[in-house]
Amino acid sequence: MDAVLRGGIIYLALLLLFRLYGRRTLGQITTFDFVLLLIIAEATQQTMVGEDHSFTNAFLLILTLFAIDAAFSFWKQKSARAAALLEGMPLVLVHQGRLVEKVMHSVQLDEADILAAARESKGLERLDQIRYAVLEVNGRISIVPKVRDSS
Repeated sequence: MDAVLRGGIIYLALLLLFRLYGRRTLGQITTFDFVLLLIIAEATQQTMVGEDHSFTNAFLLILTLFAIDAAFSFWKQKSARAAALLEGMPLVLVHQGRLVEKVMHSVQLDEADILAAARESKGLERLDQIRYAVLEVNGRISIVPKVRDSS
């Protein structure tokens, strides 16, 4: 039963940590991020299992983690507030060609990140060509170009 409690606590702690660390990290994982995740996985594995390395303990722990994940998924489906709390909301980074500095600072992005996303997704080269840039809950940046005058 100790592993179930440990597993639940570690799951919640990691969920909170990654939620606070930011969605940008999860959207575009780098080699450094991957190495960090491997180290975190090893550290949490040791913490969750403790001294009991039995099959039964591991199986019980896996079931616990799946149950917690299923409960959170169900909660998110039933409550928009829960979904916002657990996953966050999309954030507007650019509004009518202008950076929303406060949001940009809070998510640790800069103009170069926006322009890179604009080039990759829409072939845009300047901020004034962007109507909206939105940081989605999955960490990706969506670009909505300004409508061009056809006259």
